[in-house]
Amino acid sequence: MSDLTILDFRYSSSILILSYNLLLVMYIKSDLKIVSLLPSATEIVCALGLEENLVGITHECDFPKSVEGKPHLTASRISHSMMTSKEIDHAVRTNLDGHGSIYDLNTELLEELKPDLIITQELCDVCAVSYKTVLKAAKMYVADAQVVSLEPNTIADIFENIKLIGELCGVSERAEKVVNDLQNRLDKIRQTIQHSKSRIQNPNVFMLEWLEPPVSPGHWVPEQVEIAGGIALLGKSGAKSVTTTYEEIYESNPDVMVMIPCGYYTEDILRQLENTTFPANWREIPAIKNNEVWALDASSYFSRPAPRVARGAEILAKIFHAEIFGAPTKNEAVRVSKNLLRFEEGIAAEG
Repeated sequence: MSDLTILDFRYSSSILILSYNLLLVMYIKSDLKIVSLLPSATEIVCALGLEENLVGITHECDFPKSVEGKPHLTASRISHSMMTSKEIDHAVRTNLDGHGSIYDLNTELLEELKPDLIITQELCDVCAVSYKTVLKAAKMYVADAQVVSLEPNTIADIFENIKLIGELCGVSERAEKVVNDLQNRLDKIRQTIQHSKSRIQNPNVFMLEWLEPPVSPGHWVPEQVEIAGGIALLGKSGAKSVTTTYEEIYESNPDVMVMIPCGYYTEDILRQLENTTFPANWREIPAIKNNEVWALDASSYFSRPAPRVARGAEILAKIFHAEIFGAPTKNEAVRVSKNLLRFEEGIAAEG
């Protein structure tokens, strides 16, 4: 067995391709077998028309619906549905601080599936199986497989990832079309706002990426906000998401607050709000006073670096500029009324 070899390093730092054979060349063939260890990669593979080549996925891969019957190679050690936001955060930090993982990888199934291509990531140990775990498993059980690590930080990186997977799988033209269509959709949002005859006022927007402790998103989310005609608060495009405080959010004084806890669907957010208490002075935040607090499907449109980030920007545009794009439907976004928010009486925001 040969030593680990870096075959390629393209598209800035967003993609890393590894193999365990020095002279391995991936010949594209109709029976190419792909394992996706990322929900976002599964979405990309399917958007490229390669669903039939997908032989294994994660337990979180749920889009498109047709993939749900495929073999699951992963399982979570944490029960998201049974724990509060704060409890989940504690469990994750405890596991990762001890250099462990919150996911298990079924190596026996991986060996049985014998994939030609494994798609994984090193961006976040909370989002998927540890990168080191994948590399170790690939070396031991599927030494001939090509391992691709996707590391997107921006929307441009996401598009480059789509192109790379298309190139590796022999569908480059298809990938170019997918990317062009997505870029055109984003450009259309910008152009519509720019050419609108309405008097545009860009709202200050805070995107809440976790409830307890509160997290401010980085990566591509601030871009989505800006494309949609908002001003992103407490987050920087292309940078890591960071833990913030209730006080910092209060002082940022957002006009609009959008709840997108990582990995949550809208119903999950509403359920978690029953166990979340915000500082009393949050009632003074313009977004809360003016009923501009929204819950969106984070898993589909914000958490995953996949084609549907364009849809996320389109939904945000409806929230920020309903006079131009029309109001979002209930399937797109839920306005969180004040009576669904709990506040600590007489306690101001603290760090």
